[in-house]
Amino acid sequence: MRAYNHLKATLEQALASLELPVPEKMTIEPPRDKSFGDLATNAAMMLSKVAKKAPRKIAEDLKAVIEGMDTSIERIDVAGPGFLNFFFSDAFWRQTVVDIRERGEEYGRIDLGQGRRVQVEYVSANPTGPLHIGHGRGAAVGDSLARIMRAAGWEVSTEYYLNDAGRQMLILGKSIFCRYQQHFGADIELFENGYKGEYIMDLAKELADKHGKTLLDMAEDEAVSICREYGMAVILDGIKQDLQDFNVEHQVWFSERSLTEAGKVDETFDFLRKEGLAYDEDGALWFRSTDFKDDKNRVLRKSSGDLTYFASDIAYHDDKYKRGFDLVIDIWGADHHGYIQRMKAAVQALGKEADQLEVILVQLVNLLKGGEQIAMSTRAGKFETLADVVEEVGADSARFIFLSRKSDSKLDFDLDLVKEKSMDNPVYYVQYAHARICSVFRKAEELDIAIPAPGQADLSPLNTLEDQLLLRCLEQFPDAVQASAHTFSPHHISYYLRELAGLLHRYYSANKILTAGDDAVIAARLALIDSVRQALANGLGLLGVSAPESM
Repeated sequence: MRAYNHLKATLEQALASLELPVPEKMTIEPPRDKSFGDLATNAAMMLSKVAKKAPRKIAEDLKAVIEGMDTSIERIDVAGPGFLNFFFSDAFWRQTVVDIRERGEEYGRIDLGQGRRVQVEYVSANPTGPLHIGHGRGAAVGDSLARIMRAAGWEVSTEYYLNDAGRQMLILGKSIFCRYQQHFGADIELFENGYKGEYIMDLAKELADKHGKTLLDMAEDEAVSICREYGMAVILDGIKQDLQDFNVEHQVWFSERSLTEAGKVDETFDFLRKEGLAYDEDGALWFRSTDFKDDKNRVLRKSSGDLTYFASDIAYHDDKYKRGFDLVIDIWGADHHGYIQRMKAAVQALGKEADQLEVILVQLVNLLKGGEQIAMSTRAGKFETLADVVEEVGADSARFIFLSRKSDSKLDFDLDLVKEKSMDNPVYYVQYAHARICSVFRKAEELDIAIPAPGQADLSPLNTLEDQLLLRCLEQFPDAVQASAHTFSPHHISYYLRELAGLLHRYYSANKILTAGDDAVIAARLALIDSVRQALANGLGLLGVSAPESM
């Protein structure tokens, strides 16, 4: 990031001195072959027509100007048809250590969002049962993305959409009431689509303890309603506790039921009718989503009078935008892929741009134990809950593994591997890098070796290949933050952390630190690994994972 920004500013200044414009399609990026330099630009080739010169001649002119004005660039090569390849000086890279140690926890923060408001909605599971590991992956993605976007300069609000209305909640109430009746000896079977988990039986027993047989004497609708409300409240409390234990925060818990009770669904219908985007046909109310490139129009209210999920979702998103968010991010299961286009159509019907809604899909997690996959089904009651996984491997390990790959890629979660204290375990690999540095500092204190204050160390002894690799990687942490925020993909941070941890472990093996024999070298290397420690801690923090000082 610092190298890119520095070169961009230098190029703009050099172009101005040559009375040339900054090309609209100018690129500044690392060359594929690192031996060609730290960064390269195509600026000269983009200016050939404007300057009416051969690209190589423009490149030579730029080279001459920059060499006379910028001492942080050690060498410039003109290559091929007119590429400029730049090699930064060792002193430039060593400055990264100073920057990190002076900025501390702020290192990596950028201003991509420029204070714009974004809402991130994630998990939003029906309160019909405990969270499973699929929900856990979505929770980790959403919570980490919120952290990353805050670090990238956005004003972020996090939200859980509580599906407390509709058919699934009715099924929950009926399932609990059925088990309640069975508890008192009723000879009935659970209906085909009922929830079969043991937690349903537990809820029924709690109701029996609380109400005795009184529900049996009520009208069934009233009894089912009591069962539904009680079950939802208990399950929701469990969900909130599971998320808290998983280090996941939601600032807002938004009730679906509140939309209908406040008349917001009808308000949205009225708006769509007024805009000519909703119409009645065959007793149902339809949305003209084909006006916005959807493949067919969609039902909002069925002929039976029941609302579709889509109707509530439009009203919900209307409410989001009315709260002043510039961007709305929804995190959904991969099975909702076909739902994206109709929601983007709805957003446009509400007067927003399609790209003001970003949908992130989260693929399934295959939970492995003993080399075999564990089957999961919420309704059948056969699933490994998020709470079970967190209890077995810890929140840190679960979060890191969930974020170790792009969210729309399937993920194998090997419980046995994640519990290993070995370098094969990616969580251990990264956290141990941080703990290893802290161990060096403790040893330094025992030996009465002072760790130099930020900005005080002579960093010129950092001249080995291992030093340079670490310095270049450290400089790229803000780039990883920008890539994650720009693409809404937290896995860029986990990739970065594994690369940095790997370089640290190799550095530790190849270079003596406290026993280097030269006080200046010792001080410089302590400052370097302190900056590594800070970058690791900052990156782990963005993933919601702790940075332990000992392991």
